[in-house]
Amino acid sequence: MGRKHFGTDGIRGRANGKTLNAALAMKVGQAVGRHFLRGDHRHRVVIGKDTRLSGYMMETALVAGFTSVGMDVIMTGPLPTPAVALLTREMRADVGVMISASHNPFADNGIKLFGPDGFKLSDEDELAIERALDEEPVLAEGANIGRARRIDDARGRYIHAVKQSLPEDCRLDGLKIVVDCAHGAAYSVAPTAIWELGAEIVPMGVTPDGLNINDGVGSTAIEAIQARVVTESADIGLALDGDADRLIVIDEQGKAVDGDQIMALIGSQWAADGRLRGGGVVATVMSNLGLERFLNAQGLDLVRTSVGDRYVLEAMRAGGYNVGGEQSGHMILLDHATTGDGTIAGLQVLAALVRSGKPASELLHLFDPVPQLLRNVRYEGGDPLATPGVKSAIAAAEGELGSAGRLVIRKSGTEPVIRVMAEGDDERQVEAVVSSICAAVAEAA
Repeated sequence: MGRKHFGTDGIRGRANGKTLNAALAMKVGQAVGRHFLRGDHRHRVVIGKDTRLSGYMMETALVAGFTSVGMDVIMTGPLPTPAVALLTREMRADVGVMISASHNPFADNGIKLFGPDGFKLSDEDELAIERALDEEPVLAEGANIGRARRIDDARGRYIHAVKQSLPEDCRLDGLKIVVDCAHGAAYSVAPTAIWELGAEIVPMGVTPDGLNINDGVGSTAIEAIQARVVTESADIGLALDGDADRLIVIDEQGKAVDGDQIMALIGSQWAADGRLRGGGVVATVMSNLGLERFLNAQGLDLVRTSVGDRYVLEAMRAGGYNVGGEQSGHMILLDHATTGDGTIAGLQVLAALVRSGKPASELLHLFDPVPQLLRNVRYEGGDPLATPGVKSAIAAAEGELGSAGRLVIRKSGTEPVIRVMAEGDDERQVEAVVSSICAAVAEAA
């Protein structure tokens, strides 16, 4: 059975549109509730959300769906995705739901699901829910309809967990840190947690109004925080996205540090401390060849997966790794969280900064990235990658790069675009092969 609703990270689309609306959200609540009604205990779901205006609508519809099939609902209000995963496990819930479209603009929204262990659902679970969405729901009878309540201490619980991830002997006194929360889910918890550990905080993106999430701020719009770090003479900047599961770091000179450099730092630091498990780091096919070369020089492996933090997590769990992530900034540190957590990853970077005594610009740029170019080509329908012209262009590019480079071409799992990435030691060659493939895709599209 193919996927109709689920993409690489749950269900996502334009809020109140044809693919994602209140009617679908209620059906999702009913289908997910039906799937997790196992055993004779009182069943429970935790629902969190980011700061999008449509979050109220989606939350209400999901509550109606879950309670209609007999599940009790606990609502946390705005909270990072990793916090929902944490509370799902801590509160012995059967399932957790995060209402968010991550780094997308406010007009989009999405539904991310976690199992009772706090991990994202397997392909098998998602396919079972897909099937249930097409079936008539089994509604609970009167006295068995679920109850709903909102809890007030969710933020405090998460802040406590975040602070526990910093080594006890490490304090952040004397550090001036710009924290950009993208007007998103971490607008309160991230600055508070880091401030409580002793740092001086310069907050950004902490005044959500329902419409401004990820708008000119956050990990996908870093120009603002780059300028702010320099003007404030800060030691470092931490940029989160709308649901705070990814992190981009800014050094004191205003230069960006992506997920590959962060993985290089945490992986090598944890290896030196004897904390790294699995003998390496897990990343996706999009991570730079420079990261792989750096880790190999340290005697560490780089295991590559398909794009999507869920695939990184699956490989980590299967191989016994505890550090993984994506170039885009998703950092999964299984010693501390069951999913990507930008704030916890940021604290690991801050710990390394404190212990090294070095400026961020010296500490965080551990390797020179191999020239890499990524371009997106939007298409309206069909399958441009299956056309003879595109296949021919790809074959020619692979032959030109040979063993000295890499080529990754894939459809996005969240929007109708084809992503074309190439890397190699010759920048002009990389530019040429990407341009030729994009031109072929555009013509086919």
